[in-house]
Amino acid sequence: MPKVKIPRKSTNIDMTAMCDVAFLLLSFFILATKQKPPEVLTVTPPASVSSKAAPDKSILITLTQDGKTFLMLGDETKKAAILSNINTTKGLNLTQAELNKWVKSPFVGQPLNQIKSALNASVEMPPNKLPGIPTDSTNNEMIDWIRSVTSAYAGTDQRKLQEMLLVKGDQSTLYPVFKNIKQAFKKNEIYKFRIVTNGESVPTGSELYLNPPKAIN
Repeated sequence: MPKVKIPRKSTNIDMTAMCDVAFLLLSFFILATKQKPPEVLTVTPPASVSSKAAPDKSILITLTQDGKTFLMLGDETKKAAILSNINTTKGLNLTQAELNKWVKSPFVGQPLNQIKSALNASVEMPPNKLPGIPTDSTNNEMIDWIRSVTSAYAGTDQRKLQEMLLVKGDQSTLYPVFKNIKQAFKKNEIYKFRIVTNGESVPTGSELYLNPPKAIN
C-alpha cells in the first residue's frame, strides 16, 4: 500500500510577546544606565596604569592645553549650597532668580566678577570662548571655590569629599597651572585629591608587573 503523506503545514510563531519583552528590556537599560556627565572641553590627560573608576558625583577641575581652568560641580545635592555660599562670601549680589539659573549651568568658566553679566546675557558664550577661572599666583579664585565647597560639605565625612575631588588636566598643560590648583587645595587644608588619567595596561617586565600590589582584606 502506498504511504499516506501527511500534508505539511507552515508554522506560525506569534512574536508579539517577544517584542514586548525586548522593548521592556531596552527601556530598563536606557533608564538604569548612568550617563557620563558632559565635559567642558575635550582634553587629553596623561596615561597611567591605574584603573580605579571615578565616582559618579564628582567635583571636577579641568585644565585645558592653553592653561584655562573650569569647574564642574557634579553633586547636585550640594551644588545650590556651594553657589549660594560663594555668592554671599564674595559679594556677587546675585538674586534668587539668578542663582536658580546658575544652578542649571553645567560648569563654571569665568571670573567671579563676570558671573552676573554672564547670567543675564541674551546669548550663552560657548566654552572655548570663556576665559576660565583665574588661578594665577596673584588672583587664584580656585581658593574661594574650594572654600565654598568645603563649607557646603562641613560636618560630613571629609574622606568622601576627598574622593570626589578630581583634577583632569591636558598632558600639555604647564606645571605652574597645576601647582596653583594644588595651592588652592592646600589653602583649604585639603591634601588629598585624585588625578584623572587615561588607563593603560602595566608594561610587561616593569617593576609593577613583576611585583603587583597585594589586595588588602
